[in-house]
Amino acid sequence: MSGDWLHVRRGDAPLVVSIPHAGTEIPPDLEARLASPWLARKDADWWLEQLYDFAGDLGATVVRTAVSRTVIDVNRDPSGASLYPGQATTGLCPTETFDGEPLYRPGQEPDAAAIAARRTQFFDPYHEALRGELDRLRAVHGQVVLYDAHSIRSRAPRLFDGELPQFNIGTNGGAACAPALTAAVEAACDATGLPRVTDGRFKGGWITRRYGRPEQGVHAVQMELACRGYIDEPPALTPENWPTPYHPPRAAFLRSALAEVLKACVAFASPPSRA
Repeated sequence: MSGDWLHVRRGDAPLVVSIPHAGTEIPPDLEARLASPWLARKDADWWLEQLYDFAGDLGATVVRTAVSRTVIDVNRDPSGASLYPGQATTGLCPTETFDGEPLYRPGQEPDAAAIAARRTQFFDPYHEALRGELDRLRAVHGQVVLYDAHSIRSRAPRLFDGELPQFNIGTNGGAACAPALTAAVEAACDATGLPRVTDGRFKGGWITRRYGRPEQGVHAVQMELACRGYIDEPPALTPENWPTPYHPPRAAFLRSALAEVLKACVAFASPPSRA
């Protein structure tokens, strides 16, 4: 596993793009304890670094981890509290896939000491970087938008019914950002004619809920994309067909829409003279 797992690309616009789930790296000693390396990577937010590779051109700061969410999920409450009580979800150090498949061989699940070590090694540095960039940009601009970027399969029956809308905006029920930002992001999505929902099944993970403090000048919004917008989705996933390759022609329309979303975020947080 590479030692260069935390990637921070600094920009000057009042926008931080967080990509917490696109990583696939797993330490060799941990991978040996897993039921299947493929299962351990199955639920990654595939190819988001390519999908959003234009963000730096808009002046955004991008923070992402190359570490798989199976190692530790930097978008979960470190206390272990569920983000969605009563609904199926995964934890800080997941032990099963979105479909309920065991990630570890019997008896090899992480204990409290292993979880604490992973938190120190990976979780804490990610959040130190995120907080540092938010503070840096807020000091310059007065306010900043944190855009937490995600994607997921269009259908995951254990997590939600039916087919997920293309755009799933999460604002923690309006608590994580100003209504004007929500409206601007919604408008950019609605202009595509593709289905969109706000605070539906995905209301924002721990990153959105932890950092979204509009009264303090930090406005957080999560975007959960149905990945059909940029890759093919087989009806049944197997090690032979998943993940499918990044599909630039299919992604082009979605990238154009996401560029408008990020521009709206920058305009919201910019002084009128620079909006």
